[in-house]
Parts: sequence; C-alpha cells; structure tokens
Amino acid sequence: IMATTGGKLRIPKVAKVKNKAPADVQITAEQLLREAKERELELLPPPPRQKISDEEELADYKLRKRKAFEDNIRKNRTVISNWIKYAQWEDSLKEIQRARSIYERALDVDHRNVTLWLKYAEMEMKNRQVNHARNIWDRAVTILPRVNQFWYKYTYMEEMLSNVAGARQVFERWMEWQPDEQAWHSYINFELRYKEVDWDRTWKIYLTLCLVQANPHNYDAWFDYLRLMESDGEPNAVREIYERAVASIPLLSEKRHWRRYIYLWINYALYEELEAKDIDRTRQVYQACLELIPHKKFTFAKIWLLFAQFEIRLKNLTAARKILGASIGKCPKSKLFKGYIELELQLREFDRCRKLYEKFLEYTPENCTTWMKFAELESILGDVERSRAVYELAIGQSRLDMPEVLWKSYIDFEIEQEEFDRTRNLYQRLLQRTQHVKVWISYARFELSVDAARREERSRHIFEEGNRSLRGCEEREERLMLLEAWRDFEVEHGTEEQRQRVARLMPKRVKKRRKVQADDGSEAGWEEFYDYIFPEDAANQPNLKLLTMAKMWKQKQQGDRVENFGEDPNPDLDLTTRIFFKDPSPLLAMAKNDI
Repeated sequence: IMATTGGKLRIPKVAKVKNKAPADVQITAEQLLREAKERELELLPPPPRQKISDEEELADYKLRKRKAFEDNIRKNRTVISNWIKYAQWEDSLKEIQRARSIYERALDVDHRNVTLWLKYAEMEMKNRQVNHARNIWDRAVTILPRVNQFWYKYTYMEEMLSNVAGARQVFERWMEWQPDEQAWHSYINFELRYKEVDWDRTWKIYLTLCLVQANPHNYDAWFDYLRLMESDGEPNAVREIYERAVASIPLLSEKRHWRRYIYLWINYALYEELEAKDIDRTRQVYQACLELIPHKKFTFAKIWLLFAQFEIRLKNLTAARKILGASIGKCPKSKLFKGYIELELQLREFDRCRKLYEKFLEYTPENCTTWMKFAELESILGDVERSRAVYELAIGQSRLDMPEVLWKSYIDFEIEQEEFDRTRNLYQRLLQRTQHVKVWISYARFELSVDAARREERSRHIFEEGNRSLRGCEEREERLMLLEAWRDFEVEHGTEEQRQRVARLMPKRVKKRRKVQADDGSEAGWEEFYDYIFPEDAANQPNLKLLTMAKMWKQKQQGDRVENFGEDPNPDLDLTTRIFFKDPSPLLAMAKNDI
C-alpha cells in the first residue's frame, strides 16, 4: 500500500501473467539439487586454522563448539552419533564430567543402543576409571542381558584387573540367563586358565550345558567335559562321565552320524589303559564298542586295529590275530587287510602274508595296488617265478581299477630281471589290448635303452610300426605325439636323410569349422577348431587336392586376373584342374560336402 501526496491510499497494480501455458522444458527439484551439487554451490571452503594463544580464546572456542554440538542435538535428538561425537570431543579435552553428563543424557534418549553403552564404558576404561566402568557394565548387562558383547567385555575387564573372583561372579550371573554354547566354553576356558576348578561347580556347568542344549548327542560338548574331568578328576567320576557319554548312541545307523561318537569309545579305552592302568577294563571297553557297532551296515577299522595293537602291547599275539581275523570275517575292508598284513610282515610271517594277500584279492580282485604289493613281496623274498605268476594272474583279470599302472609295474619287473625278450613279449601283448601312443613311445625307448646291437634300428622300426597303426586313430594329437618323439629320436641318433623323412611325415595344422548342437538337439551355430592333416592321409583324399587348387585360384584372382576363361590358364594341368579354373563353384561345393 502506497500513500500519495493528497493523502489518499493507492493500491499497486498486480502484474498479470501473459502466458500461463507450461514451459517447454520442465525443471524438477531433483534436477535443481543435482546441478547444485555438480556446481558445488553449497560447498563452503574449510575454515582457516586458528591458533589459540590464551585462555580467553580457548574459552571462546569451547563455547562456540559446544553451541554447535547442542544445536545439532536439538535439531536431531534421536541421532546417537551426534551425542557420541559431542562426548568424545569433551573427552579429548579431558572434560570427563561433561562427557559423562552427555552420555547420561543420551541414555535417557535411547537406553537400548548397544554402541552407546560400549562407547561410554570404553571411555571410563581408557581414563582408568575402573569403578565407573564397572558400574556402567553392571547397568548394561542388567538392562540388556541378551547382548553377549557386554558380558564378554565385562569379564575381560575383570580378568585384566586380575579380579578372578569378580570375573567368576560375572560369569555365574551370565550363565543364569542360559546363553549359547560359546558362552559356556568361555566360562570353562576361564576356569582352566586359572586352575581354580571347583569340581562340583564344573559338573553343574556341563550338566547345565547338556540340559540347556537339549541335545545329549552333542559329542563335542562331551569331549570338553571329559577333558576337564580328566585333568584333575577321580577315576570313578571320569568313568561315570564316559559311561554317560557312550550311552548317547546316534539315532540313525549311518556312518556319518557315528564318526564323532566312536572317538568317545577310543578316548575311553585309552584313558583306561594309559591313565587308570586298568587292563581288564580296557579290554571290556573295546569289546563293548565292537558289539555295539552294526557291522552289517558299516564298521570302523580304527577300532579293530587299536584293539589288536593293545593286545600286541601286552604280548598277546594270539588274541591280536583272533581280533583281526574276526574283523575281516565280519566286515572285510582294505584298511583291515593292510593292517593285518603289516603286522605279519613285522613278525616275518611270510606264509601268513601270502594267505592274507590271497584273501584280500578274493575280496577286491580289481585292486591293482594289492596285486603289485603281492608281487613285490614275492620278489623281495627272491621267488621270481611266483612274482611273475602273480603278475600274470593280475593282468588276466577282466576288470582292473588301474591297468596301466599294473602293466608298467610288470614291465619294470621284467626289465629289472633283465628278461628283455619277456619284456618285448609284454609290450606286444599290451599293444594287442590298447594302441595308446604312450605304449608305443615307451616300447621304442625301451629298445633304445637295451645295450644290444641294432638297438637304434629296432627303436626306429617300432616308431614306424606305431605310425602305421595310428593312421586310423581319431585322436590326431596322439599320432602327432608319436611323430614328435620319433623326430627327437632321429635328431639324436639318425642321419640327415632319416630326419628329413620324419619331417615329411609331420602334419599341417589347419583351422576348420563344425556345427554345434545344443543340449536339446537343436543347432547352436558353428565353432572353429584346429585339425591336423598328415601328408600320408592327404595323398588318399582327392578333395584335399581340390581345396589346394581353390587356394591357387584365389591367389590368381587377387594377382594377375585371367580375363579370357575360354583359354586354358595352364596347358600342363590335368582336365579337372582346367575345368576348375574356368568355373570352380561346383567342385568347391562338392569338396566341402564330402569333407
């Protein structure tokens, strides 16, 4: 409202909007904020560093900082990080009372914030205010008893202060809340560290642990319990705990559920033998364990072997043999046979070893390792014929798990005996079963290693025979391996002409394409792969000649193009080649289809 010279009031005119249509380019709030951030319109330069020279300036600085912190808290009261920064700043100025006041004000806002309690207590501990820290931890575990971190730090502080009684009291308060298993283990480890174990209390601890977990099949808990009892317990009390532990038989008759449980029996037997020195009770423990295991479904070779070794330590060899004999009769396993054979070998009972190997091979006739060990035993005993007979029986088996290893062992055996004719015979028999390239190479190298006349000629002949045999092999890489081994042989032992001969047999590496089929049988396109074309094979495939001529034609088209196709490009070429140069399309299509 404006006043005129005549005293009358005059209302100013409102500007009228001429065009009320929306603008062509609309600007959103998000775009404004993004442009402001990109142009750094709201960023302020950092304040200059100030140097405080007297107390008046320091007081002014503190006043300004406190005012800023209080303003932040007033604006965002529920943001606990503002309170923590404020308190930490006061703590950095050694204003402990002010920092406490800030933490207490923050707890009034959110007393269930775990970080706030931790920072508060850590500040008191850092400033060595032990009683204040203890008071804070006590308040924290009272308000939030399910936060294990409070209990761990509380007990750790008491233990660092060497207040063992106070730490134990905190642990006992913690256990009343029935925490998880890790908390119980922490309590037990604490008691073990200070060796102030009250056994009545320890029993109560582990019994409570088992009851709380409601799982007597928690065998790891039993192991810890027994280890604690064995450290300083009475034998009768330890036996009682072992009996209770082994009474928790797994619910399912599956071996994976018994693997941890069976070690309770093993530890029980070892305790009776080594700690309690009760031999008869040790034997009873082993027997009870073996009666409990369902041997028709599975067994544990470790128990049988430990029982037999126990009898051997007592020099009761007959009982040990009966135990191992019963084991392979009830539930034959490779580990049991090996343990029994190892025992008889140490006792130098070789006839028994032979019988055990025979039983072992009746159980697993496909086990090549057992055949080789049996033959090796006969060889060590100097009975070469028996060893050779074992090998012959082995390679005559219809099914073997590692036949290549067995044949190699047999060949090495004959080479060691310097029976070179037998070795050659073995190689020939092996090549009748397999045409693997490694067999040919090994055969050629064997002939080269034999110190005899014409050894290079024999080895070269094997390479030639192998090359002829592998011509029909689909795996061209194997044939290439043979030729490379032959080439290396000729480089060392052959003449220049022989080296050139092998060089002419080396294949040419070419890139080809083939169709790819998906899992459902549909076409999935083409893929490129590398193949090898051997000169000997190329001579028998006329289509390769057509492809070679196609390459010649392409080079001629790129170079000196022939304009008059009615005139032969080269009168010396045969009829097919001359037709090809006039119109190569039909022949190229035919060659690709054939390939």
